[in-house]
Amino acid sequence: MIAIRAHWPRISSVAATAFCLASLLVGPAAAGEMPRLGRGINILGYDGIWEGGQNAPFRLENLTAIKKAGFSHVRINFFGFKFMGPGNVLDEIVLRRLDAVIEEVFARGLIPVLDEHDTHVCQSDVSGCAEKLRAFWRQLAERYAGKYPGLVFEVLNEPGGQMTSASWNTLLNECLAIIRRTNPERQVVAAILNTEDIRVDELALPTDDRNLIVTFHYYAPIRFTHQGAPWSQTFSRIGPLDWGSPDDEAKAAADFDKMKLWAEKEKRPVYLGEFGVYERAPSDSRVRYLSFMARSAEKLGWAWAYWQFDHDFAAFDSVRQAWKPDILRALSPPPR
Repeated sequence: MIAIRAHWPRISSVAATAFCLASLLVGPAAAGEMPRLGRGINILGYDGIWEGGQNAPFRLENLTAIKKAGFSHVRINFFGFKFMGPGNVLDEIVLRRLDAVIEEVFARGLIPVLDEHDTHVCQSDVSGCAEKLRAFWRQLAERYAGKYPGLVFEVLNEPGGQMTSASWNTLLNECLAIIRRTNPERQVVAAILNTEDIRVDELALPTDDRNLIVTFHYYAPIRFTHQGAPWSQTFSRIGPLDWGSPDDEAKAAADFDKMKLWAEKEKRPVYLGEFGVYERAPSDSRVRYLSFMARSAEKLGWAWAYWQFDHDFAAFDSVRQAWKPDILRALSPPPR
């Protein structure tokens, strides 16, 4: 499709009023109160909007469609490291684009979760990642100190790879300390180490910080959720595989129960920040999987965000500018 140049409109007085109200409504009403993230969707991970305003495939006006479809938050997948210059200083032009996206999200009555998404760097180069991640949050925390109270920070997407639980706990707590110097009550999302066995018991958080939300991602069994994925020599040859037997549901329920028991013991809220099924899976099995994960999370009182709005795993057809009906019904069924 033809890339359309993004417009960065000055927010009208009506939109500005809506933005201000949204900032107040989604922010914590009192210290320690968690924002009600509810249902969400991942956006803007692989779009040209950051590099120069290419408004494709995601369009800022798609935020209205997201709100109308029943979602209450978006998880903004931001690859900040590539916009760092000498001394790991972030490009001010890119940061202004980020400001504009955040304001557009608020103006639509949605909550933005700002996710630092440089997984590929952090899973392979732990020391290099640590230096950049600390610099990233020092700059972002100072930039947004006292601003956008409803904005939620997410320290890092999917820590893992060469990271151990010990190295991740150290880096996570260093970043939390940086954030708390200027944002003492900001809601912050902290991930568990991204492994198949959900090592939530190894996560070490500051006990006195109750403005934290613990996140994990769920794609199990990965042979089903990634079947036919062309970027993998293994998964591209797999399929069609079904999902939805009693054993399938029992395995997912047991994994979720592990998170539930830990969260109850530690009195921490949980956020299912990603789950999804690649489009080569049989459509009926894909719908069963997505519906089961979304409803299971909701029954446990967890917020969730589907992976993702467009590109692959897509819930939205960017060419037709329309939702994929079966995926949308699975994620956000109409009220009865």
